[in-house]
Amino acid sequence: MTDTTMDAGVHPVDEKLPTPRLMALGFQHVLVMYAGAIAVPLIVGRALKLSPEQVALLISADLFCCGIVTLIQSLGVTQWFGIRLPVMMGVTFAAVGPMVAMANSMPGVDGARAIFGAIIAAGVIGIFIAPLASRMLRFFPPVVTGTIIAIIGISLMRVGIGWAMGGPAFLAKIPDPAHLQAVANAKAAGTALPVGAAPMIANPNYAALDNLAIAVFVLACILLIAKYGRGFLANISVLLGIVIGGVVATLLGKMTFDKVGSASWFDLVMPFSFGTPTFDPVLIVTMVLVMIVTFIESTGMFLALSDLTGRKLTPQSLTAGLRTDGLGTLIGGIFNTFPYTSFSQNVGLVGVTGVRSRFVCVVGGLILIVLGLIPKMAALVESLPQFVLGGAGLVMFGMVAATGIRILAGVDYKTNKNNLYIVAVSISAGMIPLVAPAWSQHMPHSLHPLLESGILLTTICAVILNLFFNGGGSAEASEREARIAAMQAEGGH
Repeated sequence: MTDTTMDAGVHPVDEKLPTPRLMALGFQHVLVMYAGAIAVPLIVGRALKLSPEQVALLISADLFCCGIVTLIQSLGVTQWFGIRLPVMMGVTFAAVGPMVAMANSMPGVDGARAIFGAIIAAGVIGIFIAPLASRMLRFFPPVVTGTIIAIIGISLMRVGIGWAMGGPAFLAKIPDPAHLQAVANAKAAGTALPVGAAPMIANPNYAALDNLAIAVFVLACILLIAKYGRGFLANISVLLGIVIGGVVATLLGKMTFDKVGSASWFDLVMPFSFGTPTFDPVLIVTMVLVMIVTFIESTGMFLALSDLTGRKLTPQSLTAGLRTDGLGTLIGGIFNTFPYTSFSQNVGLVGVTGVRSRFVCVVGGLILIVLGLIPKMAALVESLPQFVLGGAGLVMFGMVAATGIRILAGVDYKTNKNNLYIVAVSISAGMIPLVAPAWSQHMPHSLHPLLESGILLTTICAVILNLFFNGGGSAEASEREARIAAMQAEGGH
């Protein structure tokens, strides 16, 4: 920001920097968010047991929609959409737990269509309930949001550890091919099926020491770069760790580029690539709850960004920003991807660099769109061995949990001991699906996606217990607390 800019009456948020500087700063924002952006399609695609080509499609669609929604949020489209602040949009981790639960109960393309249908419906509902979000803020003080964010990180750690093991994300066993063949032969011959459950054999690559060593090496690289790197290098330590791990895996012959070679250089991201979405009421309710959590998360980020940029956040601009979360989620469902929110690490980058121009994020959005149109880039990401991603996943997902713990550290437990009960019971509820995955087996199958998501169980429990012990609170106090929580959360997403 310069005196000339201020004298000219142009707010730093609306300042148009020289093109070379815009390109460099925009690319910097993309690098900071890239590792987090690609994590969700990798998690959900593999939970759905999709083919590598389909997972690569999810990655391309994700990057493409990240760019589209970032443009809408930063540039603004009419008075209804876009907060017009330097915001980079990416898939929210809050949606991962529910989507993985959906994928586990209905894998394959059918599961993908059900997830996208729920996302589309939640996006439409989100657009209409955005004006009510500021009133809902009072039900999500730091004791609630901190607990939710902590359980999101704890739930995702299972994914990171599964990646580090180098095997399937959630199971250490795979069906015996001989038994599967016997079942197929019996069906073809019309004879009785083999009696008993399918025998299971150990995945021979699960927790292989050489794979674990690479995961630990990636983790060590990230920690070393975070400690000794300066400025921008420290901010992209996770991405650099993944790149270094990929190079090592390639040198050891554990990573091949066959799919990268066969992928095209350019391809359009088409809507409904998995077929017509299906709309399940229970799944829709589940994703609407995720949208509400996303709104609370975004509100805190927007408040923090308002402080960093010096541009006052009005109720109209806040509503326009949240409405864009809903629109972005709708666009995501149409283009085969997931719900969107502002990425906190990019909010932190605004504070670190001091560059407040929203046009930096506009350029970042354009770069993301281009990346989404290059299938070779998505194929390269999909080709990364799981154990390479595992070392990075431990950091990424652990940082989410640490962010929740940091928010909870600011909660008053001394004069209000009831907050301890809220945190204790809500986290316990969120742990149920992790430690007792079959706990819902006697309940209606349609409720499984809800009951198998620790994040949603924690959210419902924390909101109800907070109302029971603390009441609704005031909107002003909640806004103040959300601003503080968002500033605390800028260290990780």
